[in-house]
Amino acid sequence: MTENQLPPCPACAGAYAYEMGALLVCPECGHEWPLAPGESGGGSEERVIKDAVGNVLADGDTVTVVKGLKVKGSPSGIKAGTKVRNIRLVDGVDGHDIDCRIEGFGPMQLKSSVVRKV
Repeated sequence: MTENQLPPCPACAGAYAYEMGALLVCPECGHEWPLAPGESGGGSEERVIKDAVGNVLADGDTVTVVKGLKVKGSPSGIKAGTKVRNIRLVDGVDGHDIDCRIEGFGPMQLKSSVVRKV
């Protein structure tokens, strides 16, 4: 079995690791670890999301909408200057990376390019 170019198990140093999705699995001890480990642990935590003017956003921040937004099913939409409290950063669809609750509209996702940190 010379075609196995995978690293040995970090737990038991077993040489028979195999791929299972995005993980490597050791059949000898049952240990699982990422296929491509991040640099110094926490590679996925390094994601930085910035607002419309370049301020770094974090979970729990308060932001202000910088331009009027149309909302499907709402006659008025969200006006510029609307304050949104306690945002949560997510990996959203189509660039919508802020999960929040706006009073009068309910839960929704916003793009970081249309908000400014308060």
